[in-house]
This record gives sequence, structure tokens and C-alpha cells, in this order.
Amino acid sequence: MATLMVQGCTSDAGKSTVVAALCRWFARRGYSVAPFKPQNMALNSAVTVDGGEIGRSTALQALACGVAPHSDMNPVLLKPQTDMGAQVIIRGKVLGNMQALDYHAYKNTASEAVLAAWQDLSSRFDVIIAEGAGSPAEINLRDNDIANMGFAERVDCPVIVVADIDRGGVFAHLTGTLNLLSESEQKRTLGFVINRFRGDLSLLQGGLDWLEERTGKPVFGVLPYLHGLTLDAEDAVDEQGAHDVGAFNVVVPLLPRMSNHNDFDPLRLHPQVNLQFVKMGEAWPSADLIILPGSKATRADLAFLRQQGWDKQIEKHLRYGGKVLGICGGFQMLGERIDDPEGLESDAGSSAGLGWLSMTTRLISGKQLRNVEGRFVAADTLIRGYEIHNGLTQGEALKHPMLVLEGRDDGAMSEDGRVMGCYLHGLFDVPDSCNAILEWAGLKSQRSVDYAIHREQQLDRLADMLEEHLDMTRLKQCMGS
Repeated sequence: MATLMVQGCTSDAGKSTVVAALCRWFARRGYSVAPFKPQNMALNSAVTVDGGEIGRSTALQALACGVAPHSDMNPVLLKPQTDMGAQVIIRGKVLGNMQALDYHAYKNTASEAVLAAWQDLSSRFDVIIAEGAGSPAEINLRDNDIANMGFAERVDCPVIVVADIDRGGVFAHLTGTLNLLSESEQKRTLGFVINRFRGDLSLLQGGLDWLEERTGKPVFGVLPYLHGLTLDAEDAVDEQGAHDVGAFNVVVPLLPRMSNHNDFDPLRLHPQVNLQFVKMGEAWPSADLIILPGSKATRADLAFLRQQGWDKQIEKHLRYGGKVLGICGGFQMLGERIDDPEGLESDAGSSAGLGWLSMTTRLISGKQLRNVEGRFVAADTLIRGYEIHNGLTQGEALKHPMLVLEGRDDGAMSEDGRVMGCYLHGLFDVPDSCNAILEWAGLKSQRSVDYAIHREQQLDRLADMLEEHLDMTRLKQCMGS
């Protein structure tokens, strides 16, 4: 078993993408390979084969390996609920909510879960490609670190460092990061990868020579900027999605604790859809369909939506005959009331819902985690996705379900057929169900993207890029493989 860790000079340097590319590259050569992210902070998550929950980007990397996502692949997942607190998930299961200082004190215990998960993976796979979080040079977080060099030092694995040249300052990022590491951490750093380069590589060569001479570390490769690359995001929202004038306008309010926004990736790729995220303070655009997204703090996000006056905009949209769809937390918002007596997401209490579906939701302990498939009732088409939610929803609206999932009803549709919602994520991944929902909303389309096929194509594209631009022979030799 060999473990290689990919760390980055900054958040969004390309660590997740490089790990996915390495996973697919090794898998195509017959290695048994698995991804590993000791600690992740993200609101996009996935359900694992063992009934747990991990970060969405790690699940994508498992797909790149050709294996089912497992909770061991991301043993610590933090899902922010406020600026100071998060839900803590250990090896796929919810531990509870913690404030930042409380979690910092808990790290010694969390590190044991990280080590145990890595050991279990090590017994099952030839190669593990681990991913850091943020930057190893964040001095304030180095005490009890389990996300970057703290993990690498404990398991004694080599590290490569990725920097994003598209941000500018790439040589300062790399040399500065290396200088802030301890002597032992510098020794285990094999070298560098420069990401998202565009232009003539010969113009960069002088800088590469200087970097290698100054640090004594090789540059394993310079990866090009891949235009049009679309893969499940770890957390950041890709707001690009506009197509031709006259396209079908889908509007999503950008909520502070929006979760699993990768639900909308198939719509972003749809050639007839103009997907728009509305930010705080922006004018509300013209919409054919409004989608209320999932949320990790549903009552707080509902209050934010009202503060922006977006509830009035949605009400106006409905008066003029528009359609509204709610997903998970967004579905809960469509009801008459949301109760959180235990304070699972924020302070204990109740909030009035938007009142467009006759139902109430009570948040209760015990998160529902399922990969499921079923039928979209209105069109009797196959639908497939996953559930990640707290909450029990009841009321008259549920007598008109949106979905039937493995023998049980899910979601609701209003009597006039203009408002519907459900708990299922991944509604648009299957082309037939995507077409059917868009047709309900007013767009007749047979051009939806099969997102499963798209993912595979993009992962192969990444592996092909590595084959061309990264010195994998040299990297394997440095790994001792």
C-alpha cells in the first residue's frame, strides 16, 4: 500500500481535481485505489455504500477510482450551520453540533477516527490518494492539525503541493508555503504541481527553473486550464450557466447555508436552460421556474430569504402563473411551519413557512441517509437520487405526492400543480426525469444531459491531461512505487 497526499497553497487551488485525476489515472492502470480526505468542511455531501455521509468531492473521487463511496474515505466532515459552529460527522455518522473552539479541543479524539479510517482503507487498497484541506501553511491551525501535514506526519506519507497560477503569485505561493513548513514537513514534500496554466509554456520555463533551483524540489508538471470542465463542486458555487437569449430561465436564491447545490449542475449544462443564482442585493431576474435549494440551516435561511424580500418576488411569480420547486430544506420552506424543538440546526424554536403547501415539518434527531430510486408521479418517469435530511413532514399536501420511492410516497404537489417539492437530491441527473420536471415547469425538451455519463467523460479527460502534462513516472518513483 502506498499513500500520496495532495495539499494546496490555498483553498480552491485544485486539490480535489488533481486527486480525482490521479485516482482515475491509477485505476485505469489496474491499481486498486481509493481517495481519502481526513477532514473536510463542506455543505455538499453524498450518501455512502455503508449508509454514512461524506463530502461530495470525495464521492466523486471514489467514482474516479471505480469504487463505491465509503465513509472511511472522509472520516471527518464539518457542515457549517453558523459562522462559528458546524455539525460534526465522524466516519459517516452525526456526532453533534460544535462551536469552533469546542471542535478544536476535540481534534485529538477526531485524529484517532482519522487514523482508524486510513488504516482500514490501507488494508483494502493498493494506493490511497489523500487530499488536504485549505493550506498546510495556516499557522493558526497547525496545533492538533489532522487535515494536512499533521496527518502526513502521523502516517509518514509523501506530499505534493498544488498552486493555482490563474490566481497570480504562483511562485510566492509555493516558496512561501514551503518556507512555513517544519524541517520534517519540507523533507516529505516531494515537489510541486502548477495548475490552470494558459499561454505559452516556454514563457514560464525560467520561473520553473528558478523554483527548482531555489527549493531543491521538482515541478512534476504544469496542468493546463481546462475550459468547460464541470464536476461536482466541493463547496463553491459555480455561477456560470447562461445560454442563448430566449432560454428557459431557472432562478435559484443563493442562501447562506445552501447545501448540495450540485443538484443544479445538469441544468447548468442544459443547452436550453439559463440557470441563475440570485445574490443578496441583486435585482430579481425574470424566471420561468424558481427552485428553493437544500439548506443546512433551514429556518435561518428562510429568515434570510424574507429579509431580502424574495418571498414577495416568489409570490408575484406564482400569481403570474410561474412554477416553484423545493428540494429538501427548500421543500420544508414551502409548508406552513418548521419546528426545531431540539435546536438541531440553530436555536430551538419555530418559524412560519411560506405557506404554499398545506404541511408542517418537525426537525428530529436521526438523519435520513439513503440512495434511492422511484417514479416522478406527474409523468410516471424513472427518478434516482439520494436523501440527506432531518425532519418529519406531515399534512394534507402529502396526499398528492411528487414522488414514489421504493414503495413509499415522498414530497407533495399543490392542487393547482404550480408548487411542488420533495426530499430527494439529484432530481435532474437522469435525463428522463430532468425532461419531465422541466416539461412540468413549461419547457418541452429532450436535450437533458445524462450527468452520470458526463461525469465519466470529465474524469477521463482529467486522466488524459495527467498523462500528457504530469511526469507520472518520476512521481511514482518519488512515491517509492
